[in-house]
Amino acid sequence: MSLQAIRQDGVSASADQGSVLLSLDPWLVVPAVSLLMLGLVMVGSASISMAEQKTGQPFYFLIRQSIYVCMGLGLAWGVWYLPMRLWQAAGPYLIMASVLLLLLLFVPGLGREVNGSLRWLALGPINLQVSEVVKLFVVVYLAGYLLRHNEAVRNQAGGFLRPLALMVILSMLLLLEPDFGAVCVMMAIAMGMMWLGGARLLQFFLLGLGMLGMLGMLAVAAPYRMARLTTFLNPWADPFDSGFQLTQALIAFGRGEWLGVGLGSSVQKLFYLPEAHTDFLFAVIAEELGLVAAVLVIILFLVIVLRALYIGQRAEKQEELFMAYMAYGLGIWIGLQAFINIGVNMGVLPTKGLTLPLMSYGGSSMMVMCVAMALLLRIEYETRTGSVRRDSVVRVSRRGRTGHV
Repeated sequence: MSLQAIRQDGVSASADQGSVLLSLDPWLVVPAVSLLMLGLVMVGSASISMAEQKTGQPFYFLIRQSIYVCMGLGLAWGVWYLPMRLWQAAGPYLIMASVLLLLLLFVPGLGREVNGSLRWLALGPINLQVSEVVKLFVVVYLAGYLLRHNEAVRNQAGGFLRPLALMVILSMLLLLEPDFGAVCVMMAIAMGMMWLGGARLLQFFLLGLGMLGMLGMLAVAAPYRMARLTTFLNPWADPFDSGFQLTQALIAFGRGEWLGVGLGSSVQKLFYLPEAHTDFLFAVIAEELGLVAAVLVIILFLVIVLRALYIGQRAEKQEELFMAYMAYGLGIWIGLQAFINIGVNMGVLPTKGLTLPLMSYGGSSMMVMCVAMALLLRIEYETRTGSVRRDSVVRVSRRGRTGHV
């Protein structure tokens, strides 16, 4: 190939990359960026009093969250350029990595305990919340499993039960931390993906009842879980102790009314509402910006979830089943975690300790959710442009010209 041809190829490749970035799906990009920016503002507002008291720097958490967002966007940028076939091949290795990461939490000096929970892996200056990574790896693994064993999942009980047995092992390790909320989300993702993968209604129904029974027994077995379940039914019965979080969140919603008390004017974040910048960020949004902003946040999440399901349906019609199941799994994950967090904030679900995706303070959650959005964007791009099939045709034609088999 001549030097001029190489230069022309390089110029055309750069132009293609630029056009690709401009053609990213706006139905995913606009809601995701809106949630990121609003979340960043609200984390700064919700944490300012706590940050000043604990560190002497009012914008301590805001600065850290800004760094997490930049790191998450950087990871998303790199992930977007990885073809989905690489993720498909990596699925079994990622699920083994999930087990290894969960085991490393119990190695002295590696696992970091916060508020009685051993959920963070100390990696130098970075604390990795392993459960967030595990949820992503579970989606990738199950998408590959459903592709490889689709007939068995549809027609055989063993094909349906084998991956769920692996989920049980992961759940046991998560419960040892303990992280009951992550177990609920992970099992719900697995059940949803298996259902969309064609599992029969009867076995799905029976197993679903079994899972609910198991989760119920786990909740009853631990006194603190049982207290959470009973408290959310009537938090006003003990508003200064077990019901304190929920009552303060409900007060925040009541104060916000339609348009809120104004950005930065929340009273509940002033040491009344625990974890205001993490688990209960949505309550601060409702107080400062009102019902209108709270509904807007819900709509943005709904757009992302519906778009993920649409992308999965389009991939399924193109017989790209791995990408279809990945899109379904990511949509279920984002939608379910947002639903649980918002439900907890509104007092209609027991406290679970789950972050609001793309908004709550936390490095692990932020970076993993940015990667999840990048995967959705990549699936949308490949199914819209047919880049995988086109790349395969190019490779075949080149082999034909050079005489390789």
